[in-house]
Amino acid sequence: VIPLAMSKKLSKSPSEQLCDAIVEGMQENKANEIVVLDLRELDGAVSEFFVICSGDSNTHVDGISNSITKFVRKTMQEKPWNIEGKTNSDWILLDYVNVIGHVFYKDKRSFYDIEELWSDATRKDIPN
Repeated sequence: VIPLAMSKKLSKSPSEQLCDAIVEGMQENKANEIVVLDLRELDGAVSEFFVICSGDSNTHVDGISNSITKFVRKTMQEKPWNIEGKTNSDWILLDYVNVIGHVFYKDKRSFYDIEELWSDATRKDIPN
């Protein structure tokens, strides 16, 4: 039996569960350099989490975003509130309101450098 105080720590918030599902969707399509930024402690943050990854080609970027959408819908019955960037697949943004997935073509990721813009967020690198 797990004490009540410990069980509360072990259970994840809906945003954390969504974050995990997005990461798994990325991993299913072999996304590169997956990073989770926890923005909950930052003033003026637009979301609770950013989940960022990159792909090797526009086709790979598109495939990763499709994988995320399918996996999250299957496991959490959630659809993105908005999707941007599907036309050129350089940077696809999947907006789930509290969690935003960013799928970059590798060159665009270094150009926009979101990790540096939000460098005061808690960062977690996901191993491949």
